[in-house]
This record gives sequence, C-alpha cells and structure tokens, in this order.
Amino acid sequence: MERQPHDLPKDPYSGGSNRPLPPRGFPVSEFEHRLNRAQRLMNEQGIAALLLTTEPEIRYFSGFLTQFWQSPTRPWFMVVPFWGKPIAVIPEIGAAAMAATWLDDIRTWPSPEPEDDGISLLAWTLLEVAGRTGRVGLPMGPETHLRMPLADFETLRAKTSGIELVDATPIIRALRLVKSAAEIAKIAAMCDIASDAFAALPHLIAPGDMEEAVFRTFKIELLRRGADDVPY
Repeated sequence: MERQPHDLPKDPYSGGSNRPLPPRGFPVSEFEHRLNRAQRLMNEQGIAALLLTTEPEIRYFSGFLTQFWQSPTRPWFMVVPFWGKPIAVIPEIGAAAMAATWLDDIRTWPSPEPEDDGISLLAWTLLEVAGRTGRVGLPMGPETHLRMPLADFETLRAKTSGIELVDATPIIRALRLVKSAAEIAKIAAMCDIASDAFAALPHLIAPGDMEEAVFRTFKIELLRRGADDVPY
C-alpha cells in the first residue's frame, strides 16, 4: 500500500503538529455552491456566460487537476453558462481526466490543430450559450491573463462578432474573497505544513550550503510533508 503523508513517523522538528491532511479535492456540493454564487452575480450583471482559459479558474469550477497545464502546446477552455453546469472545451487528451470531475458536458477536439485549435468548437459553444448578441464575461483585470494565442483570440472574436465581451474580474474576485469551511481547512493544513517545514529547515542544512541547495532541501521537505507542489 502506498504510504500517505499522514502516515509519516512523528517528526522531532514538526512542532508537535503531524496533523492529518484533509481529503484531496472538494465534494460536489462545494462546486455547486461556487457555481450558484457565480450565476447569481452573472444574472445580476446580465452576463450570459463566463469564458475561462487559465488553470486557477478552470480548477475552481471543476476540480480538474492535471500536469497538462505545464505544456504551452494546448489551450484549455471552460464556458460557465448563466444556468446549468460548466461546459469543458478541451483537447481530447484530457477527456478522461475531466470526466473524473463533476462535469458531464465535455467537448473535445484532436489538439494540437494549428489551423483551428478548438476555436470553432469554442465559438459554437459560446453562441449556443450566449446567443449571437449576448454578453460574455472574461477575466481582464489585474492578476489575470488570456491563455491562448492572440491570433486565435482574434479568430474567436470574428466568429462571435455579435457577442459583447465584458470584464469578469469583479465576479471572480468576489467569489474568491469568501472562503468556505472546506477551503479554510485546506489553507490551514498548508500553513501547518509550511510552518513545520520552516521549523525543520535549520536541522536539514549546514553552514556553507548554497542557496540553491537550501531551497531544494526546503522544497523536498514541503513535498514530504504533504504539499502537492511548490511552484515558487
């Protein structure tokens, strides 16, 4: 049986925590609650759909966890309608992983297709949800970016020329500002992991160690204690 992080022996440098990690992911009810809040804000602002292209937003509404994001080769899209569940518009390589989430409307294309890398499929989906003259929200503000080639975005705009794009940053920010009990539990668990790793670090390094080696040791310690990743 694979050893889980919470099965590790008691660590003399842990500060006595060694608390069990919360379950991976979130229950469907968590995603339903996020979606309901988003759709309430969308309806208040007359927004027919949200167009999401980045990992944090797509994962927020779906729970989709994959290393495919490390590759810049393929774009990934999600359309959140003003009613009903989110629609995934993704490369077919990710279909099985997305099917493991709570979503059931998963539309795929055989990416990479440089001539049309999902743009026609995405345009059709937006027109289906928002109509030819609807308003579609796209995060445009601080700390956001568009994860697709600019040329593809211009093609998408041409295919959906009647649709009005508006900034959805306030909606996304309002959702993320209020944390659920399940989210708070995960944040607390990660704080415990980081604090214990910091407490252990002086016992794992020595004078003269290079900065790169110290960081590598610290990163390994965070992963050993249960962190999924240490991106920075």
